[in-house]
Amino acid sequence: MIKSEKQELIDQGLLLPLMEEFYTIQGEGFHKGTAAYFIRLGGCDVGCHWCDVKESWNAELHPPTMADAIVENAIRYSKTIVITGGEPLMWNMAPLTSKLKSEGLQIHIETSGAYELTGTWDWICLSPKKLKRPTQAVYDQANELKVIVYNKDDFRFAEEQAAKVNKDCMLFLQPEWSKRDKVVPEIVDYVMANPKWKVSLQTHKYLNIP
Repeated sequence: MIKSEKQELIDQGLLLPLMEEFYTIQGEGFHKGTAAYFIRLGGCDVGCHWCDVKESWNAELHPPTMADAIVENAIRYSKTIVITGGEPLMWNMAPLTSKLKSEGLQIHIETSGAYELTGTWDWICLSPKKLKRPTQAVYDQANELKVIVYNKDDFRFAEEQAAKVNKDCMLFLQPEWSKRDKVVPEIVDYVMANPKWKVSLQTHKYLNIP
């Protein structure tokens, strides 16, 4: 495949930088405890210093994979598919989600919301970052707002973000893993004082599963 043809397929969303794919239990947010097949795409320029998958940032490190092949693998494992990254909205998600929906699957996305919303989704988990704010379309359609708490300023940021999402969006505060011993008591106190929020934990890490 010549370079121009490859780039055209990437632009169309038919060729995607696949970092990894695996069947596990959703560990975070509203759907925690649910068996799901995860598709992790490479590429992210949001640059969170505490990101636990920094190896996903450089899309060129991950093999360009045809969307059809990704779907063929996914349908063997689960009816619930989670597309994550990296930042999956860096790529055109319409072809992949269309193919997954044609197989009758439930499709979730985990995104910072920093790029244009493409694709068809059953659940949008928005985890906004201070370095690159979400687009209005993601705020408008998010089903779940998940704010990572690393320090006290993140509570201010969480309220700022909560004011921008739609009225039906569920609100979660989640401790950054390396700071969990310090911030969990602060999150508990905050949620008790502000019960519109719920606590999210990375339960997959406590269970020692992917």
